[in-house]
Amino acid sequence: MAAASARLNRRTIGLGLGLGALCLLSAPTLAQQAATSIPQLTASSLPVPPPIGLPVLQSQVSCPALQQRLAAVLGPEAGVWSVSVADGSGRLLADINGSRPRIPASNQKLISTAIALDRLGPDYSLTTRLMRQPDGSLRLSGQGDPDLDLPQLQRFARIALGAAAGAEPAGTAVRIQLAEEPQQRWWPAGWNWADRAEAYGAPITRLALTSNALDMAVSNPPSRLQRLLSQEIRRQGGSANISLVPAGSDEGVLLHEERSVGMHGLLSLANTESHNFTAEVLLRQGTGSWDLQEARRQAMQWLAALLLRMAHHPYAANYAASMAIAGQRGTLRNLFRGTDLEGEFRGKTGTISGVRSISGILNSADGPRYISMVSNGASTPNSTIGGLLRQSRVPGLCPAF
Repeated sequence: MAAASARLNRRTIGLGLGLGALCLLSAPTLAQQAATSIPQLTASSLPVPPPIGLPVLQSQVSCPALQQRLAAVLGPEAGVWSVSVADGSGRLLADINGSRPRIPASNQKLISTAIALDRLGPDYSLTTRLMRQPDGSLRLSGQGDPDLDLPQLQRFARIALGAAAGAEPAGTAVRIQLAEEPQQRWWPAGWNWADRAEAYGAPITRLALTSNALDMAVSNPPSRLQRLLSQEIRRQGGSANISLVPAGSDEGVLLHEERSVGMHGLLSLANTESHNFTAEVLLRQGTGSWDLQEARRQAMQWLAALLLRMAHHPYAANYAASMAIAGQRGTLRNLFRGTDLEGEFRGKTGTISGVRSISGILNSADGPRYISMVSNGASTPNSTIGGLLRQSRVPGLCPAF
């Protein structure tokens, strides 16, 4: 995973959706985010209720003692925070400004990874395939493997030359089609043009060498892939006629495929290390659509009690294992190290200018707490988050009924 891991970030906004602060624990609200086109909610796109047997998140606060303690931690800055805490039975223990729209930053990755895990399963991996089509030409298609790199490209070149040697006259250029998305789908509409030049804002394509980033974003990934593949085929003694075609269903005979790291590695790259490219690809693969409007529509259905729902999911352990851990791993490895919170909270962080968000699962003597904290403009967000987490762990505040 070295190729993708070298291009980590915590700035951009994952799904490109301006989601409310409590999108991770309760019903969805929409933040007013510049330059982001968001489909209007209709009856058909409202969140579906959880399956029978799963807890439903309550709408009323049921633990006044915790509510008062959290309000005291926030103090005069309460207006810039949205905080919610729930338990495993669905009780909303505390809620401060939970329905107020916020920008949650990279916490949105929890949504795309949940969809991917639910729809694709824990054994899934992304594939890049070389096919021989009925007309004899070759077709290279992919699913956005974030670790696709030169060694895999070299193998595709070798196999393409071998396939052409048995089907074409000597000296004939290898005919290869690269199946790719149109340029208008390479970036979510909400990504600022300046950010698109940075590695964390690299274009989202199906065939993405080194996650479409070097020191900066690769501005035209298909052109780069054409050039590098052609060079590799020449290096191996052949020549190639490489063209771009729209992505679609693959037909023909499979000659070779390269598989990404498994789902655990993909989820961890997105959640633990906050890798934007991986999260975007998982959203598209999980929803079965590289049309971002359709992917967003399906994502909206996951915003009702997300963490609570995933805690009761058959793949709950896989989901929790993909998150960063306070003081130990990922984007939380330097936070609360050596304190009483080390190892007691696992979750996802989000950071862009003026925004600090953390959502995840907090261990407590009274059972797990599912907590979401989003600040838009707080002065010392990390210390406030620590205070909120500690108060949420105080035993006996919220006795079970």
